[in-house]
Amino acid sequence: MSDNNKLMTGILILAAGIIILLGKWGVFSFLGKALWPLILLIPGILLHLWVFARRGSSELLLPAGILVVYSILFFIGIIWGWTFLFHKMWPAFILGISIGLFEYYAYAPQRQNGMLLMAVVLGAFSIILLGWSMFSFSFVYLLAIVLIAAGIWLILARGNNRRIW
Repeated sequence: MSDNNKLMTGILILAAGIIILLGKWGVFSFLGKALWPLILLIPGILLHLWVFARRGSSELLLPAGILVVYSILFFIGIIWGWTFLFHKMWPAFILGISIGLFEYYAYAPQRQNGMLLMAVVLGAFSIILLGWSMFSFSFVYLLAIVLIAAGIWLILARGNNRRIW
């Protein structure tokens, strides 16, 4: 056996031993549990690159945007816990659809009627629900804040003779 063959065989045997040892220590199990959202992130990024390299049509941006946002959400779920994700962050799943629609609208060769409106409405709806969910606003608190602001406005505007309505 030549020296080059011995070197390559030694490196392969060493690598196999290290891989087996890391597997027994649970390293690959941890990586599988922590990095599985890459299964969504990588295709989302590749779809973006494909469209921006002018090889794919702009329709691919819709699933690309959704995949990237969902993978980020799943990483948040891994880091902060699934209870936090599904109890507080669930409106962000709607935001993923909104971002996909907006990207499609922005890079489509022909503007689609209503696409921007739908993206903005879904995005605004998602952000409002996300704020509501994250900060635990209820309708009663929102109503109280609006009434307090209206009362302060009326008190401060009482000396003016011009119509405020």
